[in-house]
Amino acid sequence: MLKKYTESLAPFVPTVLRILVGLIFLLHGLPKWQGLDGFAGFLGSLGVPLPGVFAFLVALLETGGGLLLIIGLGTRWVAWLFVIEMIFTTLLVKVNIGFIAPADAPGVGAELDLLLLACAFALAVLGSGPLSVEQNLLRREV
Repeated sequence: MLKKYTESLAPFVPTVLRILVGLIFLLHGLPKWQGLDGFAGFLGSLGVPLPGVFAFLVALLETGGGLLLIIGLGTRWVAWLFVIEMIFTTLLVKVNIGFIAPADAPGVGAELDLLLLACAFALAVLGSGPLSVEQNLLRREV
């Protein structure tokens, strides 16, 4: 009986996932613009080459990509970029912290990054869902 109801909702799963993941990235990207130099310094301390360039690109991806996910435009492409970003953040930053950050460690562990990676991967595979610019205005997946 439950399957009858859940099957009718299944097409909307990518839409819900897309909007929430887009909102999370947007809200994580906006503060980076206010502290771009500090974020570049952080990236430099991790050994990232051209930290100023990568700070700009990450801030742009998180804000612009977040907005694109929210409206459902370029979902698969943006999602793959977020998969790549989350792999790098997990390997560069979170591996040393652990899956769940200890109580005395600042920030969070790898759990959020890995969850966002899984969600971005799902969006890359599933696409934007029925309530998106791609499917309603463009009538195709971008």
